[in-house]
Amino acid sequence: MEFGFEKGRYRVRLSRAPKDIAAAQDLRGRCFRGGASDADAFDARCDHLLIEDIASGDLLACLRLLQVAGADLQTTYSGARYDLAALAGLEGPFLELGRFCVLPDLRDPDILRLAWAGITRLVDARGVRFLIGCSSFSGTDWRPVRDALAVLAARHLLPKARSVGKRAPETLDYPALVGPVSAPERALPQMPPLLRSYLGMGGQVSDHAVIDRDLNTLHVFTLIETATIPEARARALRAVAG
Repeated sequence: MEFGFEKGRYRVRLSRAPKDIAAAQDLRGRCFRGGASDADAFDARCDHLLIEDIASGDLLACLRLLQVAGADLQTTYSGARYDLAALAGLEGPFLELGRFCVLPDLRDPDILRLAWAGITRLVDARGVRFLIGCSSFSGTDWRPVRDALAVLAARHLLPKARSVGKRAPETLDYPALVGPVSAPERALPQMPPLLRSYLGMGGQVSDHAVIDRDLNTLHVFTLIETATIPEARARALRAVAG
């Protein structure tokens, strides 16, 4: 599929060659692994959304995308960590988002907006019904992000009919630990930007977190039904990609 657009100083496109995937792995390595390349078996199965500086050609941000049917959910990155059987009967397709990262020290909110604009274009073009992924908090200690987890537990859990089960060796039943929401003003700053976007679009999360020692993160499974994304939000993202 031919895909791409430009906005200001940025170009958004999908990977087209092995060198594009290698560049994404290098950027992910800088963000997630202290400079070591970040590569796994999923890379070859995925599209890679790239955001580049037009003038220099430098890669500034990337995101990994894997489209599957409901019957194949367990073959995804999320499916290796969560039992997704409760979702298998939903009419897809599903698009898994993962490994989103931005060049360290680049602070430009347009990057996240452009990423979502690119995702929106793909959702429209492919008829995607659900977005899924693992939303990661930095570190494996839940206490620094207690307020964020409390808000997730109180307001954003998947309903029982779509609740996902446990598969990972280490999990955290955070709703039982965090207690009631006591400082909602601290919750949003504790959340990763991508998760804040998910929730703003009606995203819902798993009732347990996975402790990922490899990446030094806590993450929760996240699901968005694209038909329920607020129309004003979707319209704004389409305009960015226009």
